[in-house]
Amino acid sequence: MLNEEHERLPQSSGDTNIYHLGSIGGQNVVIAGLPFPGNCPAATVITQMRMTYPNLKFCLLVGIGSDVPTKTDAGMLRLGHVVVSKPTGTYSGTVQYDHGKARMGHFQQTGFLAPQPTALLNIMRDIAIQRQLVDDDPIEGNLKRINTNRPALRRFRFPGLINRPSFPC
Repeated sequence: MLNEEHERLPQSSGDTNIYHLGSIGGQNVVIAGLPFPGNCPAATVITQMRMTYPNLKFCLLVGIGSDVPTKTDAGMLRLGHVVVSKPTGTYSGTVQYDHGKARMGHFQQTGFLAPQPTALLNIMRDIAIQRQLVDDDPIEGNLKRINTNRPALRRFRFPGLINRPSFPC
């Protein structure tokens, strides 16, 4: 999803992460993956990343949603969809998986994380407005850039509406 890729840079000693450097929309980004899911691995990756790249403005953890698919006002939410939350009322818009309990078919939130920085909320709002104003969706354009004809990427192709997995809601 990088618009431009950059060469790897030297890392701090003790930093075991593998980084992909580049830019998206003119903003330099650093991407690292977790060795396995969980809070501790995420904290370790972020700590090491901040040692190697001390001038990072923001760190975003992007993951897959559990308990999918879910029916929403905008249609079906399925595994692989990217969801961006926003604050609502007293909630920050971000729910940590262990800050809630399953109660008789619904999720009961037992805690919440601090709100996102205002700068990120402003960027989210701007992207939402820009997507409404133009017919050419930049996200869709980025997805079309991925050449799934390459043998190594064929498994990431959209299987079509008929062949995609479907789950009861």
